[in-house]
Amino acid sequence: MAEFRLATLADGPQLLDLSLRAYEPIRQLGIHFAAATADLALVEKNLTNNMCLVMEEEGRIVSTISVRMPWGPQPGPYGVPHLWWFASDPDANRKGIGREMITWCEETMLRDTLKTPAVSLGTADKHPWLIEMYERRGYEIQGSKDLGRGHITIFMKKILIPEFRA
Repeated sequence: MAEFRLATLADGPQLLDLSLRAYEPIRQLGIHFAAATADLALVEKNLTNNMCLVMEEEGRIVSTISVRMPWGPQPGPYGVPHLWWFASDPDANRKGIGREMITWCEETMLRDTLKTPAVSLGTADKHPWLIEMYERRGYEIQGSKDLGRGHITIFMKKILIPEFRA
């Protein structure tokens, strides 16, 4: 059974290994996501500056997602928590762990615990399936920007508490 928790600095080496394995296809596509070429210092910076969540199975981290807060050093574009550094173990024995991780983050942590009305994320326009995947999850494209990473970043937002929708 999966367990969810906030990551600590002690998780750094395991998160680095997971990220590099999970982002191998991203590197092959030539997309420049920070997590795809991370080192331990960058993982520790993420753990220190953001809310990094993990899913464990049998004591092993199998999925992670980080949340950049609007008041943090690297806020998203819309004044709401911003998801990034989402990775699931490509060697895990079961499918759906990524979906389970992001659902737990959106519903349990962001909507039910932090009471945030919405969440945002960014992805590369060059990625062959991420935009469609996030649209199926209820995210809507809000805009795009060239952040100098060799692709256009597509910014998306999802309403978590509909009655707060302006």
